[in-house]
Amino acid sequence: MVSVAETTPVDNSAPGRTARLLAMVGRHRVFAVAFGVGAVLRLVTMLGYGPAMWFNDSYEYVSVALHPRPHPIRPDGYSFWLMLLQPFHSFSLLVFTQHLMGLATACLIYALLRIKFRLPKWGATLAAAPVLFDAYQIQLEQMVMSDTLFMLLVVGVITMVLWKRRLTWQAGAVVGLLLALTWLTRSIGLPILALVVLYLLVKRTGWRPIVAVLTACAIPVMAYMGWFAAAYGKFAMTNSDGLILYMRTAIFADCNKMDIDKYKEVQLLLLCINDPVSQRKDYAQWYLWGQGNGDGTGTGEVLHRWGINKKWSEITNDAASKFATRAILSQPGDYLKVVARDFFRSFHWSRPRFPDESTYNMYQFKPYVELDDTGQPKRLPKWASYAGGRTDTDAFSYEQGPPETRVVQPWATIMSNYQKVFYLRGIVVGGILLIGLYGVAVRWRKFGGPVVLPWLGAVGLLLAPAATAEFDYRYVLPAVPLACVAAAITLRRGVTWGRRSPRSPATSESTTAPG
Repeated sequence: MVSVAETTPVDNSAPGRTARLLAMVGRHRVFAVAFGVGAVLRLVTMLGYGPAMWFNDSYEYVSVALHPRPHPIRPDGYSFWLMLLQPFHSFSLLVFTQHLMGLATACLIYALLRIKFRLPKWGATLAAAPVLFDAYQIQLEQMVMSDTLFMLLVVGVITMVLWKRRLTWQAGAVVGLLLALTWLTRSIGLPILALVVLYLLVKRTGWRPIVAVLTACAIPVMAYMGWFAAAYGKFAMTNSDGLILYMRTAIFADCNKMDIDKYKEVQLLLLCINDPVSQRKDYAQWYLWGQGNGDGTGTGEVLHRWGINKKWSEITNDAASKFATRAILSQPGDYLKVVARDFFRSFHWSRPRFPDESTYNMYQFKPYVELDDTGQPKRLPKWASYAGGRTDTDAFSYEQGPPETRVVQPWATIMSNYQKVFYLRGIVVGGILLIGLYGVAVRWRKFGGPVVLPWLGAVGLLLAPAATAEFDYRYVLPAVPLACVAAAITLRRGVTWGRRSPRSPATSESTTAPG
């Protein structure tokens, strides 16, 4: 007798990966449409301005990637990312990853607000809209610059800290590692670390996750500082913090008010500016990056008195730090005035051409090819890089081909026209921050609740450059996602100063919703 094996029936109704993905997109169709439009805008940008766009800082990032060493001016975190991508010899690939970072940032905002705080789908999408659609955000992603990576890391940290009611030590270790990467990408990561730790302390998270955060952050940072010490003999992140603060104070510092001992403090006297305050430049960057007259006099940059090759030395940095500290303590009113002025630049309706025409134009999608003085297409500047190379040849070596931005029509004109209309105006940023401030105020018994962390993070990212360096438009963009998160959490139950009605635990701000 021959038996025939019975065939097991196949359940064709079980959804596959594609079906599940389509179902998820269908459930979040509002965000999916916004995400798709944002992706198309980034594709148009890459077609119109390949392989990448350039800023003055871009060239040193590339130089460090080719010649690894701790840079005296800024940490090397972003250059490490360039090193990982170097075997592909493609700035197009680099900016493609940055566009993915921008889109990932929007996804984090949407997921946090939709899943954790149960905002309606349209509300969570609206909070992510500035990252998806702001033309200056997209333009910054197309540049060889660290800001997009920094923004993703900051939003990732805030998302992880807010996601769970109680942070485990394992999650704390991940947060600490992200904070270390944030700090290594931009020096402003240190205040973000302090803010997160303070938030966890106020929230009474417990000592284990806080220790995990600090330990996981300290190990990579201390390793980097050890590398810096091996190169420069100083256990630090940079040799520029004092010089940048000097730049901040140079536009108002008056040595006649600073009580400098001309016999014992010769180094500080060398940093005094001869020009009267009324005749000085109205932007601070000149006093660090200006080329001077060659003799350190007149409107020339004073730091050339120390010698151009010694500008970024430990001795110059320490002297500049002492000078700046003395100027702030001697003229606190003048210092607060320039800080307030630069902080409120973030909230203008339009974008004034600050600090100068050249810097302003670097943030623009121009629909034409820039020409040099001879009428030829403009090439990358031939500056000496810190490693002893040259900026244009370093960029060529990394790309293994011409690295200059190629303006391609009609894509360039599309983005140029788009940028004239679709960007988040400063006055709107101010309004978003005021909504978040309201959210902190009504939760004063809980020290601001979950609103306080993203709100203070946004304000800090705007205030820190104004206090320690100078306003720049690209410093505003990483603050916007945090401000939007704070405002969205505030508005999710409407605006009211009255007593809230009782809520079930399932709708509490501190309860994690199911994924």
